[in-house]
Order: sequence, then C-alpha cells, then structure tokens
Amino acid sequence: MNGQHIHSRNKSNVFAALLEQGLTHVVVTFDGYGDSGQLTEMEGRIADEPVELPDATVVIVNANGRESSKSLESAIETMIYDLLGESHGGWQDGEGAYGEFVFDVAKRTILLDFNERFIESAQSSHEF
Repeated sequence: MNGQHIHSRNKSNVFAALLEQGLTHVVVTFDGYGDSGQLTEMEGRIADEPVELPDATVVIVNANGRESSKSLESAIETMIYDLLGESHGGWQDGEGAYGEFVFDVAKRTILLDFNERFIESAQSSHEF
C-alpha cells in the first residue's frame, strides 16, 4: 500500500467519523522551534461554535499497511504529524514554524496555513 493510498484512506475514515459526529470543522494549531514541536490545540466546531472532540474511534492505516483503531483525536494527530513531515520536514528545527490545519467536513478538505520562522541577515563588505 503506497503512501498516497494510505493518506486517502485515513482521510476518508477521519472525515466519515467527523460527519457521523455532526462536526463541521476541526482546527488544529501547532508550534515548534529549537528541535521540538507539538500540537498546541485541537478544537472541534459545529458551525462557528467550539465543541470538544467526541470519544469516537477511527480505523487508520500505518505506513506498514496495518490497520489500528484509534480515538478520533489520536487519528487526527497522527495525520497532522504525517502531513507536516511530508510537506515541511524539519518544521520544528532551528527557528521553527507555527500554523494551523483546518478540516472542512463539508468539502472534505484539509487546509494547512504554515508560517516558517527565520532569522534574516544582510551582509555587506566595503574596501576603501
């Protein structure tokens, strides 16, 4: 089972669980720097109202093609770290990065808003 198929299947299973639970969106924020990064908040939403993520279970597939049942929150967390690693590997290194993922249940899309931190330096040399 290739990586794209695994992502597609996991995404489908997570969105099915979100729909079944009546959620319209999930917003996950992350932050990392200095070789350490973590998810800072995970919030479900029904319309514009924040809600706790329900205690639903989702079957997801790991990189070896093995299925396992996880809580909805854990399944989303796994997907987030996989997507971050593939799209912005090393996002937590050095000055790091921060941002958010928005799961839109109606559209079945996951939007990543990614902000990379960096130190800017300007060098000039003059000989007189």
